[in-house]
Amino acid sequence: MELRAEGAARFFLRKMKSSNIIYAVQKTDLTLEPGQLAVISGRSGSGKSTLLNMMCGLLKPSEGTVWADGLDLYSLGDGALSRLRNEKFGIIPQGGSGLGSLTILENVMAPALMYGKGKEIRKRAGNLLERFGIAHLSEAFPKELSGGELRRMAIARALILQPEVLFADEPTGDLDDENTALVLSVLRDAADKGAAVMLVTHEGSAAAYGDVLYAMHDGVLSGN
Repeated sequence: MELRAEGAARFFLRKMKSSNIIYAVQKTDLTLEPGQLAVISGRSGSGKSTLLNMMCGLLKPSEGTVWADGLDLYSLGDGALSRLRNEKFGIIPQGGSGLGSLTILENVMAPALMYGKGKEIRKRAGNLLERFGIAHLSEAFPKELSGGELRRMAIARALILQPEVLFADEPTGDLDDENTALVLSVLRDAADKGAAVMLVTHEGSAAAYGDVLYAMHDGVLSGN
């Protein structure tokens, strides 16, 4: 799947002397192509996460359009958009996140079970937990995990349905050097297998894994 932003921008209102409109993301054109890892770097508050959330269907642009294989992403109703995200997208949010009433294994399996796709999913979930070094925590609950362990659980959950587009928002926060390298190699591997990957990061070493490199400053995207 190809995702393409055309003039996508996000602003909010704030009473100021010069203008009431403050742009978190200026009008942006960006294409995420299958088999390509796009790395977007920038300081906190530069607009990286806002752009990612617009591209993945979580935040409607104030202006412009996001196209998914020629379909206006935000023309879809809530139900259709949620299903598309479930079936086509894998989203790794900032920080660790999990459903407190579910075990780690159940959290990883949750996207597959949401629409009745549970066949053989337990084995795949177990393999992902093994890959990220947290298989021994499969029956634990999120409150029992460290920040880094929760982060790895969230990445495994995003990968469970082998998404066509993978969004990673600061996925290496709370991770040591070894696990940072592991996560970056997993994102690289996903792109090599045909996924379009968008990585938002402060991690300097991520550039070595990317096909296209962008920088964001004050809501303006620059680069390839």
